Amino acid sequence: MSVVVSGSKPKAVAINIRERTRGWLSAVNLHWAGVALLGLVNVWLLVQMGVAWQTANSQNADAIAAQRIALTSAQIAARPLEGLDVKLASASERADRFYLERLPVSYSEIASELGNLKKRTGVRLTRVQYSQAPVAGEMVSDRLGGQLTEVRMDASLTGDYRPLMLFINGLERDKVFYMISGVTLTGQQTGLVSLRIRVTTYLRGLVSDDEMQKAQNEAEAGSMSKDVDAQAASALSKTPAGGAR
Repeated sequence: MSVVVSGSKPKAVAINIRERTRGWLSAVNLHWAGVALLGLVNVWLLVQMGVAWQTANSQNADAIAAQRIALTSAQIAARPLEGLDVKLASASERADRFYLERLPVSYSEIASELGNLKKRTGVRLTRVQYSQAPVAGEMVSDRLGGQLTEVRMDASLTGDYRPLMLFINGLERDKVFYMISGVTLTGQQTGLVSLRIRVTTYLRGLVSDDEMQKAQNEAEAGSMSKDVDAQAASALSKTPAGGAR
């Protein structure tokens, strides 16, 4: 009768596993495992570097494009300001010249220009009403006075259509600055047209109300004198020759 010793086979299997494990964990195998792990880490780092490089290049391109757009916009915006100091000096010089050459100094100069224009065109200036007000703010340079008086004129004209148009055109082209703010047709009879015209100009410096009233009185006196002359001429034209009645 034979006797079998139990447990000998499992023990042999365990010993075999331990021997294989020692073989796997040898220095050479551990070395190669470390090399493989380092390789994987390097590959991961390279991938991350590539992604970061692409992102940086994309952001740099966008930033450069944005800077170019901003630079172009700034250049376009700054273009009107080129030589601004020269432009300001030239504009100031033209404004001073306009102030000295186109703006009258007194009501007599205004009346004289209106009278000359009326004679050239052959219209009748039946009424002129003046009003004035100081201009608020500084309109001209201090060396030229820095103050203006706005003069508004409300006038009535009578004449043929063409002379009236010549009178209006002459006002706009006169050496004295006149700004027409309104023209109204007030009547038409036997070929004559009556207009009401509103005109604005500016006197250099501040002008007293007394001077304006004096100009108003002279304008009214001149208008009355012309009416008397016209009535006298009409009466003479109706008187029979030789004084017969």
